[in-house]
Amino acid sequence: MTVSSQGVTVVALLADPDVPTEIAQRLAQTLPARLADKFPQGRRFDIEVVSEPFTAGAEDPPTLMRRILERGSAENWDIVVALTDLPLHSHGHRLAVNLSHEHGLALLSLPSLGGLRLQTRARSAVEEAVLGLAGPGATGAEVPPQSPPLRGLYARRFTPIRQGPVGVDETADLRYVVSGPRGYLRVLVGMVRANRPWRLVPGLSKALAAALATGAIATLDSDIWSLAEALSVPRLVIAMVGSVGLMIGWLIVDGELWDRSAGHSPEAKQKARLYNASTVLTVGIGVLVCYVGLMVINVVWGLFILNDRVFASATKTPLDAAEYWTLSWFVSSVATVGGALGSGLESDEAIRAAAYSKREQERLQTLQVDHGDQPSN
Repeated sequence: MTVSSQGVTVVALLADPDVPTEIAQRLAQTLPARLADKFPQGRRFDIEVVSEPFTAGAEDPPTLMRRILERGSAENWDIVVALTDLPLHSHGHRLAVNLSHEHGLALLSLPSLGGLRLQTRARSAVEEAVLGLAGPGATGAEVPPQSPPLRGLYARRFTPIRQGPVGVDETADLRYVVSGPRGYLRVLVGMVRANRPWRLVPGLSKALAAALATGAIATLDSDIWSLAEALSVPRLVIAMVGSVGLMIGWLIVDGELWDRSAGHSPEAKQKARLYNASTVLTVGIGVLVCYVGLMVINVVWGLFILNDRVFASATKTPLDAAEYWTLSWFVSSVATVGGALGSGLESDEAIRAAAYSKREQERLQTLQVDHGDQPSN
């Protein structure tokens, strides 16, 4: 990579499509000023955002670093920070960031930042990476052999991120990995955040229509009234959990969302477990949002349509606020089962787009077409 003149460091944010690109575009608006304020030599930074599918989760970090190096060598960039929303693994650990001070490269796996305050954490991580790489290497001087590790986001006392091993022949010279149960949970939450579970709701329009129709009819059934009154709270909870679980299971099976490990290596199995756990949580959050929405609609529908004298004559119980909620709760469980059947009317693409993105497979196919290479093992 070339070194820019006139005190300007050109930083490229090489981002995968979707969430990484959105984050990179927002970062580009504030990074130049923030970096200039923090850099001690009064240097100016120009930020370029490049959105392209440079990675797939099946590829190892050394291969990705090589691709980033090749991509940056063809451009007038001093530093390249690559952002991906896929979980990456290295030497049995979940990767947070790879750094190459010699070549001015950084590879950041966004799920390692967790699901909360993602934009803020990504900004801090990118700032630290750029400031660490824009030291002597940005001015053309030789990089010292023992560059100090990044501080702040990666060195906080209670952050489950630590330095990881780096191979002798690798492009990277510094690596941070996510470790321990807290680290696993952090990556999992970050993956669910990247899946954007709220997209499941509009993606299940036919299922919601079937659930609403089922709930509207069930609310008028006197047998449902009597059954709801006879059920205890634990049984209502069991009915809710069962209906939600049935909906989640049906969506995963019908949409073929379950990821089967393509290899027998520990990293391949670990990746499959992460993907399946994130799929279950993503679909579960979306279904729970639908369930709560159904419950609210059923309460409003019950307030509008139910007659207290008719209800009392059928159930021998006065219709008060508690009865409205109990009936709406049970009807929502019944309606969710109806919605599970209606979800079979959705196209696979609609469910996949809402619950589990096929971006890994699509990016891998794009890379194979564009570069004609295969993932490294």
